[in-house]
Amino acid sequence: MEVSAFLIAGLIVALIAVFTVVRAVRIVPQARARNVERLGRYHRTLNPGLNLVIPYIDRVHPVIDLREQVVSFKPQPVITEDNLVVEIDTVLYFQVTDPRAAFYEIASFLQAVEQLTVTTLRNVVGSMDLEKTLTSRDTINSQLRGVLDDATGKWGLRVNRVEIKAIDPPQSIKDAMQKQMRAERDKRAAILGAEGQRQSQILTAEGDKQAAVLRAEGNRTAEILKAEGKSRAIDEVFQAVHRNDPDPKLLAYQYLTVLPELAQGEGNTFWMIPSEVTSALQGVSRAFGENLPQSPATREKPAAQERATDAADDAAQAAEAAAEALADAQKAESASPPKLPSSDQ
Repeated sequence: MEVSAFLIAGLIVALIAVFTVVRAVRIVPQARARNVERLGRYHRTLNPGLNLVIPYIDRVHPVIDLREQVVSFKPQPVITEDNLVVEIDTVLYFQVTDPRAAFYEIASFLQAVEQLTVTTLRNVVGSMDLEKTLTSRDTINSQLRGVLDDATGKWGLRVNRVEIKAIDPPQSIKDAMQKQMRAERDKRAAILGAEGQRQSQILTAEGDKQAAVLRAEGNRTAEILKAEGKSRAIDEVFQAVHRNDPDPKLLAYQYLTVLPELAQGEGNTFWMIPSEVTSALQGVSRAFGENLPQSPATREKPAAQERATDAADDAAQAAEAAAEALADAQKAESASPPKLPSSDQ
């Protein structure tokens, strides 16, 4: 009985010794920290690795994470300056820099950060209207980060970033914003359509103007070329006439060949020979009978002048004969009864 009692006592002592050794050895993971209290007072902070404490005297508190942490807070209702309630969802990035202050300066630093974020957010957004709130996320983030960083410094925290995930206005405001956006798009589309039509009309008018100018320039050039052609043709004929020095026979012959063409009209049933033709032929014959002035060509060529004089005499005789024939024809025409117009006329 005594042996068994000593054995049981030895086992109990061994178990207490093992338990004491286990309590004395504390292993802290990397990027973690644990605060140690000795007799109810803060003693030290355990660093990552193997640490030894005094069992039953030192009290080791739970592990504090020293890594950067991301906390997403639930959407909070915030009233804007124009009295609209919006739901704002925020994300906070923070890191514990002083484990002792994070444990002893505040009871729950995570809850404190959340409430501070909500109050600061309401103060910042309360001074903005809805449109400015929707378009000023960077401004809100920077103001939140500045306020939180100053307030949480004494808690052993460092706020790295504050991001706004979503800003949800009421459904009626969303519908109004969609209608406004649709109206703006329709307005821009109408403006772009009008600008396109205006540009099209301007380009069409410019094209018509250029075409009209080009046509006018072409017509002017054509008229100028025609006038120059006629001028050169008349000049060539005039130069050829003076250069070749035609005789009166040729002129009389040309005059007589033109006379039959006067009666070649489709509506002419008879042809009247005017009395002026006879006088004209007589004048031509008298002109042929007179001595013509000598041209430079006749002065240079006396033999050609003599031949021209003989030709002029022959032409004068032919003109007199033609004048007599025309006079006889006119007398015969006047003596014959007038021709009645046909029933077709």
